[in-house]
Order: sequence, then structure tokens, then C-alpha cells
Amino acid sequence: MPEGDTVWNTAKVLRDGLEGAELTGSEFRVPHLATVDLAGYRVADSLSRGKHLLLRVVSPEHRELTLHSHLRMEGAWRVYAPGERWTGRPAFLIRVVLRTAKSVAVGYHLHDLKLVPTAREAELVGHLGPDLLGPDWDPEEAVRRLSADPARPVGEALLDQRNLAGIGNLYRCELLFLRGVWPWTPVGDVPDLPGMVTLGQRLLAANRGRWTQSTTGSLRRGETSYVYGRRAQPCRRCNGPIAKRDGDTERITYWCPRCQPQTADTVGKGTFHNA
Repeated sequence: MPEGDTVWNTAKVLRDGLEGAELTGSEFRVPHLATVDLAGYRVADSLSRGKHLLLRVVSPEHRELTLHSHLRMEGAWRVYAPGERWTGRPAFLIRVVLRTAKSVAVGYHLHDLKLVPTAREAELVGHLGPDLLGPDWDPEEAVRRLSADPARPVGEALLDQRNLAGIGNLYRCELLFLRGVWPWTPVGDVPDLPGMVTLGQRLLAANRGRWTQSTTGSLRRGETSYVYGRRAQPCRRCNGPIAKRDGDTERITYWCPRCQPQTADTVGKGTFHNA
């Protein structure tokens, strides 16, 4: 899943393949950037900000630009050697091609592509909360932002990148299971919110640098998650069936009704009641 750790890994792939190199050519297959030519620019850095990718380039005249992209659910970047076959996705999904003497970076099905002066990056990502994998990670600020709307369901609040940047649906479901919290519990009723935030950061950090995401400690197929993607399968803790609900916050929610019960305190406060 393209969550914060996947985007961090992608930024590293681009950094390893392009950083310090001069672009010998560029191709943008989106109308608003179709005439842009970055040939001659040097790649200065590649980094993630939550789920956003920022590729920084500098011209010979020291003009600093940032290419912004978002993977959403389908996007991907791949780096190839010159002459190597591009096997990442179908060619019609290619949105960007960046060439250097030693590598070719190809962006597939990218979203929100923008090229802005690096000094204006904040216009694109300045609204985001603390990045769970970034140097600005601040758990106290993340808790403050989450707590600002105590009536909001915690499962919804965790997905709001303005609160903390990097958590997607997989980590949301897994984190709530590990903390034993019903997904529709109001934020103000969540016990030990700082502990939940800290665990969320640890989960993403544990998967940084690898492509197989696991919250269980196992990398074996079918053993990487507690509840996510496991509807009707037995809970790894209580052996009861994992539940699934579609539609809320436009995401699918997985949870264990036994390990994450709706308590008497939350009846009538959440947006959903167990049948």
C-alpha cells in the first residue's frame, strides 16, 4: 500500500538513482507540464513528506525547482538503466520520464504533478501534520492536532493528513486493533492517545527500507497483518471473525469486534453501531 513508508522508500529509490546527476532530458506526459524541459538541471534531493514526493532540481543558473507528485493508490516511480526495458506498468500510464547518463526514472500513474520554485514547497505540503518518518516528527503536536476535534471518530482522524502525515488505511486498521480501540470511538474517548501516536510511528518506521509491509513481525504471505484484508478470517488474538465495513471516510475498515468492542461509553457517539 502506498502509505508513508512506501513513499519514503520510493523517495530513496529516486535519490539513489538520480541524486547529484545532471538531467540529460525530461518528458512530461501531462498537458500542463508538456512544454517543460529540465535538461541541464541537477538533481539535488528526493524526499517524502507524508504521502507526498518532492524531487528537487537546480539549474546551472541556480534556479531551484521542486517536482511534486502523489502516488495515491496506483502511482509508482521506477528507475532503470539506460536501454533497460521499462516493465513497471503499461506505457499509457507513464506521466514523467527523467533521464541522466546512468539512469532513467519513469513515473507511472502519478497524481497532483506540479513543478514549483522550491521556496514555495509549503504551498503544497505546508498544511500537513508532523511526518511520522520525517525529521520534524513531533508526537506532542500530533496529539494536539488529533485532540482539537474530540468528537471526531478516531479512525477518521488518523487518516486526516493534517493531523499526522503518513498513516493510510492499512496502518489505521492495524494500529486501532493493536490498541484495542473501536474504530468509531470519538477521539476524546480514546485512552492513551499519546501511546497510540507513538505506536503508529513505530509501525511505519519498522517497515521503512523494505517493500513488504508487516505489523505482525512476519514477512510470510498471509501473515503480515492482524485485521487488514482479513474479513471473516479468525482473529490472531481471540479467534473470532474479523469484521469489515465499506463506505465510511471512503475507506474500508477492518476490525475485530471482540478485541475492539464498542463500549457503553461510546454508544450513541460514533458514526456506526455494531449490528
